[in-house]
Amino acid sequence: MRIAIYGRQFNDQEALPFIQQIFDTLAQHNVDIYVHSKLHQYLQDKIQQVTYSELKEDQPIKDFIDIFFTLGGDGTLLDTVTLIRDTNIPVIGINFGRLGFLASINKTDIAAAIYAVVNHQFTLDCRTLLSIESEAKIFGDENFALNEVTIHKRDDSAMITTHAFLDGDFLNSYWSDGVIVSTATGSTAYSLSCGGPIIFPQSNSIAVTPISPHNLNVRPVVLPDSCRLSFEVECRSANYLVSADSRTVVLDRTVRFNVQKADFKLNLIRLNNESYLSTLRHKLLWGLDTRNY
Repeated sequence: MRIAIYGRQFNDQEALPFIQQIFDTLAQHNVDIYVHSKLHQYLQDKIQQVTYSELKEDQPIKDFIDIFFTLGGDGTLLDTVTLIRDTNIPVIGINFGRLGFLASINKTDIAAAIYAVVNHQFTLDCRTLLSIESEAKIFGDENFALNEVTIHKRDDSAMITTHAFLDGDFLNSYWSDGVIVSTATGSTAYSLSCGGPIIFPQSNSIAVTPISPHNLNVRPVVLPDSCRLSFEVECRSANYLVSADSRTVVLDRTVRFNVQKADFKLNLIRLNNESYLSTLRHKLLWGLDTRNY
């Protein structure tokens, strides 16, 4: 089994013992370890007595890497989407961050999680992505998002008006700071903090959530993920922002674009002792009330 490891540079030195444990445990299971070049540069002279190979930026991974491990928070796992793309390589995240909806493995459960993965004691949770299409070729060939596509005003205080169309029909004009189009995966991220609904991954739905809308009767709306959304933006400044997960570009206000379901999905590894509902309860502290005990 070939396992690739991806992570950002860690500012917290307390993470190093856990990273060492990950490498030691993988070595005990006799897997071939490949470390992405960004993490490899950081780990030089920090990891001891473990043999691994460097995974170059331009190295093909389809039909070569079996599983991706990410070390960090949800943002780190989102980074791997641009690496994995449509290769169908499963990914699992070990949480070195805070909340960790996607990177759900706690640092204290490293040994058990690795044992389950190498012994194939898991299921695959297929997650829908969004794609962005426009004549301007926004984001180039990385025009997809696992969590959300966000339209947002720039630094000035004036609101923007976002005209949204659903399969060619007028949906709404949002007077707001912006609009979030989220997948079910992203429904527990930025959209949730703006009052959006939590959507189960099996729902085949996406949500459109306004950011600080000026009209109080404007609410988030849940749509089938088979639809196509089109957007036009009016703003006082010459441009506005569009984000795909953590990637952001500045667009001229004349740019129009479409958002729809991407033609590939991401395979998240879910261990047999986990479920989406248990993750919600644990991360959102549902049921933790003295009246329940």
